[in-house]
Amino acid sequence: MDVKEKINEIVEKVKKDPKFMEEFKKDPVKAVESVVGVDLPDDAVNKVVAGVKGKVTLDKAAGVMDALKNLAK
Repeated sequence: MDVKEKINEIVEKVKKDPKFMEEFKKDPVKAVESVVGVDLPDDAVNKVVAGVKGKVTLDKAAGVMDALKNLAK
């Protein structure tokens, strides 16, 4: 399993599917396993969860910064 590829796949699903976003917020391990399709060892799931949370946070921060730049124009 390519962890980086799975993180990107899950990030896109979080962004596009509000129901999945809520599931990820409530139980990220279960949400990740539902996308991956297999029961993964805890350390693998935790890496994916951390990667998704980090990427979603960075994407939101970039969006806020872009909005602020547009306001300054």
